[in-house]
Amino acid sequence: MANTTKSKITEDKIVSLFMESVLENEKVPSSVFKFCKEHKIKEDEFYGFFGSFESLQQSIWNKFFDNTYGVMQKNKQYDSMTNEEKMLTFFFTFFENLTLNRSYVLFIMKEHKYSLEGLAQLKGLRKRFKDFASTLIEERNDEKNLKIFKYNAPLFSEGAWLQFLFILKFWMEDGSPGFEKTDIAIEKSVTTIFQIFESTPLEKIVDFGKFLYKEKFA
Repeated sequence: MANTTKSKITEDKIVSLFMESVLENEKVPSSVFKFCKEHKIKEDEFYGFFGSFESLQQSIWNKFFDNTYGVMQKNKQYDSMTNEEKMLTFFFTFFENLTLNRSYVLFIMKEHKYSLEGLAQLKGLRKRFKDFASTLIEERNDEKNLKIFKYNAPLFSEGAWLQFLFILKFWMEDGSPGFEKTDIAIEKSVTTIFQIFESTPLEKIVDFGKFLYKEKFA
């Protein structure tokens, strides 16, 4: 019986149990010991995948990204998309994933509603997203012959991350049917920022992004 139980314990299983526990009890489990005891999991099985609840929560956001990116890669038209279309596709797909897990996301984020940038659980997501954004801008740079016309990838990715945080906040507060206002916000913000990239120094865009973030959510 013990071996049978152990064979069923996977990373995804633990994540699922954790998310269910958070929603049912309206709090993060008080300890790994109690969590494992409640769900008949051996502690060494839990620690075989996660070092703490904090790392588990980070992994959930990482899974949101990985699932989104995987879906995008399966799209036969993806490689022929423009960079703007790829970013739009990412945002639409990512927030579809979040909507499927909206109850968990809203609950786990509510205590940090006004300090998203400082959330440790977004650390892994931030790196993945910035790498993705950097790849897009490097692809565009490859199309430019003169260095003076090329964009600063690290700065671009930071600006894109601020944009992501803005849309995440917007989605959290969106009460429209089917979150249609979030879809509009995604389309307008991505379209606008790519248009601005063509004619505005990126430093000003990052400053503008910080201004929007603070004005709407401070």
